[in-house]
Amino acid sequence: MRFVERRIADRRILRLIRKWLRAGVLADGVWEDSPQGTPQGAVISPLLANVYLHFVLDLWAHEWRQREAQGDVIIVRYADDVVVGFQHHAEAMRFQEALRQRLEQHGLTLHPDKTRLIEFGRFADERRRARGEGNPETFDFLGFTHIAGKDRRGAFQLKRKTRRDRKRGRLRAIKDQLKRLRHATPVVQGQWLRQVVSGYLNYHAVPTNLTTMRSFLRDVRRLWWQALRRRSQKDRASWAQLDRLAKRWLPRPELRHPWPEARFDRHHPRWEPGAVVPLAGFCAGGAQ
Repeated sequence: MRFVERRIADRRILRLIRKWLRAGVLADGVWEDSPQGTPQGAVISPLLANVYLHFVLDLWAHEWRQREAQGDVIIVRYADDVVVGFQHHAEAMRFQEALRQRLEQHGLTLHPDKTRLIEFGRFADERRRARGEGNPETFDFLGFTHIAGKDRRGAFQLKRKTRRDRKRGRLRAIKDQLKRLRHATPVVQGQWLRQVVSGYLNYHAVPTNLTTMRSFLRDVRRLWWQALRRRSQKDRASWAQLDRLAKRWLPRPELRHPWPEARFDRHHPRWEPGAVVPLAGFCAGGAQ
């Protein structure tokens, strides 16, 4: 509440937020008190959590970067998921320990399994090979696996691929829904599939992920074909029939997001030290 009061002075709004914090949780008709944090599942919880992390993490990290860092530091946060990139390994280790202490002071902890320090970026592959180590480690963020790869010319390229577990989970959900729609007309099935697949592509069809999107659409076609053939013992839906349905209802696998070079050149200032527009102070709430 002290964090909220820094920006909001209206006592009516503050009283309403306090009521939200004291609302508790209702599970199976039984009310349970929530003395700490925000009520689980409350509509206000994501907003209040973001306000809390803004003061606990965002502003503190910006001050630490200006005070302690000698090299480049890039911070990206979305909700409670954070990725921090450092130019120097020693600064990364100092920041990790400082962040751990900072969160403990405010009743939070780093996830022991998800928090790790990896060598990643433009020179990671070269340095690891010089030490006789394997390929650079990958990390998951916002539903994508981020890979320190190379393009066709052999230059460094940040590659993003849909996480395997997220892809399998989506396919499993589509399979279960097709079972419930098994005896619906192909038009009804196609309309539903078009909405689901289009929404999936709108988020996941990013550069370097097109192969995964093609594989996803092939799996969707296979699941639809199986659902059509199981409508009855006499049903013999062929691949030719499915191709006609897929061309009508399923969207094509194509990129729906620009390459990072085009996106940042257009909407963001240049990041070089000698740029006319100075470097942005902090980046939070999105994935690079």
